[in-house]
Amino acid sequence: MLQEIIEKMYIDPDLLEELSDEQKAILFYKMRQEQVRRWKQEEDKREAEEKRKPTKPSKPGTKNVCFMHGKDGKEWVWVMGDHRNDRTIVQILDDEAQRNADTQADIELEKQRKNEEQEFQRKMEEEQRRLEREKAEREAELKRKEEEAALYASLKEAREAAKRLEEEKMRSQEEVTLRVNDLRLNGVNDCQQIIQKKFALERRKSMERVETNKKRRSSELYMKWKHMRDSIDKQALETSKEVEPIWKEQEKRAKDAEVQMRQLARDAREEVRNSFRNSEKIKAHKRKSRPPRPQNRDAIIAWFHDEERERSAGLDPQTNKPAEWFHGIIPRMDAETMLINEPTGSYLVRVSERVWGYTISYRASDRCKHFLVDTTENGYQFFGTNQIKHETLADLILYHVNHHITVAGKEMLIKPIGQIKPKQPDYYDLFKNRRSESTSL
Repeated sequence: MLQEIIEKMYIDPDLLEELSDEQKAILFYKMRQEQVRRWKQEEDKREAEEKRKPTKPSKPGTKNVCFMHGKDGKEWVWVMGDHRNDRTIVQILDDEAQRNADTQADIELEKQRKNEEQEFQRKMEEEQRRLEREKAEREAELKRKEEEAALYASLKEAREAAKRLEEEKMRSQEEVTLRVNDLRLNGVNDCQQIIQKKFALERRKSMERVETNKKRRSSELYMKWKHMRDSIDKQALETSKEVEPIWKEQEKRAKDAEVQMRQLARDAREEVRNSFRNSEKIKAHKRKSRPPRPQNRDAIIAWFHDEERERSAGLDPQTNKPAEWFHGIIPRMDAETMLINEPTGSYLVRVSERVWGYTISYRASDRCKHFLVDTTENGYQFFGTNQIKHETLADLILYHVNHHITVAGKEMLIKPIGQIKPKQPDYYDLFKNRRSESTSL
């Protein structure tokens, strides 16, 4: 059945609905493999045709990309860190952190330098205004004294006052010659030069302080980043220590599951080999040609009478009576209704309405699952590849009482669900003898 689906690359929607999630995954995986195989076949064919075509000479001026080749003739690839001269990731991260710290320190100290420059400019302007204010006050004081001497002094006192004023004026002129006269003659620019000289030393000290702060701030940022990275590494190490046992346990489970799957595959291959060796001893079942899927209920009943009854399908090998888990042609919803209130591991086997085979309806912890059982001339097996083939349907059920159906789901057949005791069992039509036969029920 699987080979027929892969060959046509099509599956009937009703048949797809009967498959379990695991069987759907296997089917889609195989179909994808077939798609890739066909695509590669077409690509190889196209490449062969391209090689047979004569190559056109390249036009002058066209750009081509050529890769370097290694000793093996393939494209040369360099993996960072593999060469002995390559720097380690720790060194690269340290350099990057140092560059980032220097850049951040430059940004912060440039902002600080601008603030200090603005402060210096403000102080210079204040000093300039102070000097101009002092000059104006001195001139006003001299003028006031001259006016007082002219108004209130007598002639003698005027001469003495004039003499004193003259002497005081001469002394004042000597004291402020460099300051007032220079300011008066040279203007504001010379005043700014005087103020700049006063703050030159402070500015140099400020620049030295900025440079020192830059180195200190860069070192602080680098050490902060290094401490943060060490903290992250320590936390990652602690986390890895906690996760490592869980990861090892998961790895162990995965390896055990892989070993189990390989064992199942080996058993399946051995079973196939044995079936071919013993093919002469196995009774050949003459099968009528039939459509890919059942057309109606009567066709399923005829198929069961013609092919499955003589193989004792659905019978308990010890009592030769219908097994407790066996049901007739019942819909999927009826099977789920019978299992919905049952514990996990409950199951029943029903004759499928949509394929020539059976379906195991299984009660999982969260929902009901349905596994399609494919029937062949040599036995019974689940739909898919690398499945163990059993000679009878009862052997398949008995095997999975002690073995998981799927590795992922770990489904085991624990509790069989029998008939709900109606007037007649749902498999009555399957075991009812035809008119030409004598009934045993």
